[in-house]
Amino acid sequence: MIITMSLTAAPREIEAVKTKIKELGYETRVSAGEKKTVVHVIGATDRDRIIKVIEPMAGVENLIPILSPFKLASREFHPTDTIVPVGVHTIGGRELAVIAGPCAVESEEMMLEIAGLVKEAGAKFLRGGVFKPRSSPYSFQGLGEKGLEIMARAREKTGLSLVTEVISEIDVPLVSQYVDILQIGARNMQNFALLRTVGRFQKPVLLKRGMSATMEEWLMAAEYVLAEGNPNVILCERGIRTFERYTRNTLDISAPPVIEHLSHLPLIIDPSHASGDWRYVNALARAGIAAGADGLIIEVHTHPAQALSDGKQSLKPEKFRELMDEIRRIAEAIGRKL
Repeated sequence: MIITMSLTAAPREIEAVKTKIKELGYETRVSAGEKKTVVHVIGATDRDRIIKVIEPMAGVENLIPILSPFKLASREFHPTDTIVPVGVHTIGGRELAVIAGPCAVESEEMMLEIAGLVKEAGAKFLRGGVFKPRSSPYSFQGLGEKGLEIMARAREKTGLSLVTEVISEIDVPLVSQYVDILQIGARNMQNFALLRTVGRFQKPVLLKRGMSATMEEWLMAAEYVLAEGNPNVILCERGIRTFERYTRNTLDISAPPVIEHLSHLPLIIDPSHASGDWRYVNALARAGIAAGADGLIIEVHTHPAQALSDGKQSLKPEKFRELMDEIRRIAEAIGRKL
C-alpha cells in the first residue's frame, strides 16, 4: 500500500504515520519527492484496517493499494525508472550500458588484453566469471579469489567497472570487496538465502532470469533483494528453455516492454547465453536494444576456440566492435545513446 502525504504535511505528521504503521505490525519505506512524500507500507495484508486507522491522520492525502505480488519491484510502488549507480557509470536511463568480457577469467594476460579491447570499443563494464556453476562437476570451475585479484588489476588499468557471478552466500563478503556488481546466475534466481544475502549488501545486483522462470517469478526474486534494503537491482533476460534446439535458449524479446510496464527496474539483455552461438549474438543484441532494453552483457574472447568456458557463444573483438557500431545507430534512432 502507498500512503501519499499532502503538500503541507509536516515532518512530525510523516513520522506519526510511520509510527502508527509500525504499531500495526508493518514496515515502511519513505520516498521524498520534490513536492510530496510517499510512505510505502511493506507486506500489508489487512488493507481495511490500515485505511481505517491511517486515513483520518493529519497530513494524509490518499491511500492506494498495490495489487502486484511484487510490491517493491512494481511500478505502482515506484512510478519513475530506477537508475542504478555503479561508480562513475549508471545502468538505466537514457544511456545504454554494455558489459563485456570472457565467460571465465582464465589468466591475467588474457583478462588485461580483453579489458583493453572492450573498453576501446565502448564498453563501460567488464564481466568475467571466477566461480563457475557448471552443469558438469568436471568442467572448469573458475579461479576463485585469484580471479578476483586479476579482475581488480584490470579495473585499475582500464577504469572499467567489474561484474562477476556469486554462487554462494558464503562468498558474498569476499566478492563484494573486489567487484562493483554482484551477478546472480539463472540457476540461482530462486536461491532465496543468496538473494537475501546480496540484499543486505549495498552492491548493485544483476539478477538473471531463470531458464524456466515466468516474469512474475523473476520479479518476485528481485523482491527478495529489495526487501532486504538494497534498491539497486538490474534484471537480465538471458533466454528461457523451450522446445527449440537450434539455440541454447530462446530469447524472450517481449521481456523489455513487459518489464518496463510492470516494473521500475532496469533490464539488460544477454544474447550470448540466449543464443549459445556467436553467429546469432549480434542479431539478438540489436533486437533487444530496439525492444527497449537498457543495455547488454556480451561474452568476448580473443581466442574462442581455446576458451575454458562457453567459447562457442563468445564474440571475437572485431565482431564486438561491429556490434557496438550497430548499437550506436539503433540507440540514436530510438532516442538513446551509447
